[in-house]
Amino acid sequence: MQKLTNKEEEIMHILWKLEKAFVKDVLAEIKDDKPHYNTLSTIIRNLEEKGFVAYKAYGKTHQYYPLISKEAYKKRFMSTAIENYFNSSYKNVVSFFAKEEKISVKELKEIIALIEKNPNHKK
Repeated sequence: MQKLTNKEEEIMHILWKLEKAFVKDVLAEIKDDKPHYNTLSTIIRNLEEKGFVAYKAYGKTHQYYPLISKEAYKKRFMSTAIENYFNSSYKNVVSFFAKEEKISVKELKEIIALIEKNPNHKK
């Protein structure tokens, strides 16, 4: 599966929210930097070519829907980011957020509790 551009990812978030939509429906959801209708149509067709969306045709009009769930995309996105930026180490990820003061001791304890409660946890 190919990587998405920022604009493509923005459009996917709209399609995940709407579940199925015509180009005009997606355009109505974009708040800032609204692209031209034809530009948006091209972006959505690119998403189709990349295998992220499909459509149901109603004459010449297409209603688009996601082929990949938001959850599946999130897992793939996170795995790639952790591999590329943190040497595939989840410890490095947590350390990064701790050093940047983006995670508190309380939150770390909650994460530890979740890990300990997981029956599949490797000790």
